Amino acid sequence: MKKGRFRLTKIFSIYLPLIIFLLFLLFPFYWTFVTSIKPERELYNSTITYWPNNISFESYKRLFTSFNFLKPMTNSLLVATSTTIISLTVSLLAAYAFSRYKFKGKKYLMGIFLTNNMFPRVLLLIPLYAIMRNIGILYTPFALMLSYTTFTIPFSIWLLSGYLRDLPISLEEAAMIDGATRAQAFVKIVLPVLAPCIVATGAYVFMTSWNEYVFAVMFTNEASRTIPVALKNLIGQLGVEWGMLTAGGIITIIPVCIMFFFAQKRLTEGLTAGAVKG
Repeated sequence: MKKGRFRLTKIFSIYLPLIIFLLFLLFPFYWTFVTSIKPERELYNSTITYWPNNISFESYKRLFTSFNFLKPMTNSLLVATSTTIISLTVSLLAAYAFSRYKFKGKKYLMGIFLTNNMFPRVLLLIPLYAIMRNIGILYTPFALMLSYTTFTIPFSIWLLSGYLRDLPISLEEAAMIDGATRAQAFVKIVLPVLAPCIVATGAYVFMTSWNEYVFAVMFTNEASRTIPVALKNLIGQLGVEWGMLTAGGIITIIPVCIMFFFAQKRLTEGLTAGAVKG
């Protein structure tokens, strides 16, 4: 009797709320996918259907033929990948310097990096716009790469500095005693141990660059627009192209899902690194 009551309590206290939460979380993705495969006549039907009567991939076809969605996808992939590589390279070197060396103004500089994320990014639009125009890279992918690093690098330095501080310096000292230089110790000892943390930081930078809209709408034109700006253009004064809009949304999350699928193990290790000290 007690076992039955315990199981019933467990179902209502754990499993049922968990199922409701998952349904609440996953239903928007399901509805987006269902909308993307509905024929056009069902999209504007007054009757709500939770699965199309006739599955159609016409919205996906139109997205790549009439709307040329491949160009924004290429731009977004170029910008996000380049920003991730630049941010990780600069942040790793800076975080290593902040965690291993003592110099004047160290705490002051780290405070500046932290306060950089306290202000709205829209405040940077006008000065960055002027800078991009003066150096001649406005309306190119390089403008987005440079502008994104203004907020990805400071945050990445803070993340990686925390991971590096938890990494024993004795590992590097042992390698240098055996004849390795500091650069060799960093490459052969620190980087392999730090790999999960690098993946976690890289995932943050990539997703931020992939989904960013405010800078993208200001610093791009027809040829250099990214996915968020391209999808926004499907919402016009005369209506919304729901089929292509939802199809674009589904295609947009595919690269991120692939990235998380292959990096899941290291990402989990990186997010939990430093949480428990032994």
